Amino acid sequence: MNVNDTEVIFSLLSKHGYERTESMDEADVIMANTCSVRDNAEQRIWGRIDQFNLQKRKREGVLIGILGCMAERLKDQLLDTHKVDIVAGPDAYRSLPELLAAAAPDHPQINVMLSREETYADVNPVRIDKNGVSAFISIMRGCNNVCSYCVVPYTRGAERSRDAHTIVREACDCFEKGYKEVTLLGQNVDSYHWKTETEDVTFAQLLEMVAQVSPDLRVRFSTSNPQDFSDESIAVMAKYENICNHIHFPVQSGSNRMLEKMRRRYTREWYLERVAKIREAIPDCGLTTDVIAGFCSETEEDHQDTLSLFDEVCFDTAFMFYYSERPGTLAARNYPDDVDIETKTRRLNEIIALQNRKSLESYKKDIGKTFKVLVEGPSKKNPEELCGRASNNKMCVFPDTIHQKGDYVEVEVVDCTSATLLCRLKA
Repeated sequence: MNVNDTEVIFSLLSKHGYERTESMDEADVIMANTCSVRDNAEQRIWGRIDQFNLQKRKREGVLIGILGCMAERLKDQLLDTHKVDIVAGPDAYRSLPELLAAAAPDHPQINVMLSREETYADVNPVRIDKNGVSAFISIMRGCNNVCSYCVVPYTRGAERSRDAHTIVREACDCFEKGYKEVTLLGQNVDSYHWKTETEDVTFAQLLEMVAQVSPDLRVRFSTSNPQDFSDESIAVMAKYENICNHIHFPVQSGSNRMLEKMRRRYTREWYLERVAKIREAIPDCGLTTDVIAGFCSETEEDHQDTLSLFDEVCFDTAFMFYYSERPGTLAARNYPDDVDIETKTRRLNEIIALQNRKSLESYKKDIGKTFKVLVEGPSKKNPEELCGRASNNKMCVFPDTIHQKGDYVEVEVVDCTSATLLCRLKA
């Protein structure tokens, strides 16, 4: 989502005469678009601010801006303790030209007002991806779930869905410009709901509308929330070949007690029922997830529940972290962070070790299968090999000096690692 926000920012600034440069040594304005979901992301930005200020000392007139979620959450600290000229929250990007024009030494500018309407629906993002094959399309902003560990509702505001027709137009524009894949983005895409006096569009309906742009345009989406993932969305995925068979399905914990404390609004049983429903309708659907180890008051029994769920579901991959308290969240206000770091680390390592085994198990099941792959470019390790993702989101690598990025090719899986399918072109 930060990538898409950055593309919106470049579009807005380009209309006011700003040009993008890849070199910090050339830039008159240096900005970082930030995330506050995890503490280590914020800590990296503090270090980057120090680097940016080296440019201010070398070159008079350089302006530094911190944008996005961290700007929203730490506005006072950014202005009071660091040499920052611009602080702009996720809903304030339209004001950047005015903020930059007004900024001066010892006269910083700030706009962190959250909005209940802003979706940037009329902004045509400046694509900054390197491969020219895949593009991101934001379909909604904000989140209403207020999971107890999560800072997003406080930094990105309330949930609001974007006009469905502007989304379809953006997908059409991407396809006309040569993109072969779009990813629909939202904090919780399943709760997308755009409604007017004459129209009422759900996520399942939007997914179908985008899929109908062209059968040659692949469609992905992220992120789903298990409590809102509907039978209708599953049916639409099964109906259209160009909707990729992959769902990122964050579980966060396998323990009902932890899920309730996290305010996830579903149970372990509900989650497993959704997984079963998905695999019944789409047998080869890829499933990935997020998990948090060591949340407040987590016991060994809770941890074992998570391990057993991972063992049962057999995710393809997972994003795995131990809990880090985010100031201002419900958990920070109401629950002590009482699992020591040694225990958190051990439990996380146990989850990682199990997931590595399950990933290898999942990838081995694909040996001998044939997949349609969208070529992304040369393999990082071997220029005579190409790489690209299958519909299930697994990375495929295969010897090929004929095709190029953006091509669709049929490959046969001959071997694998726990993260890559090793393939050959289908004869």
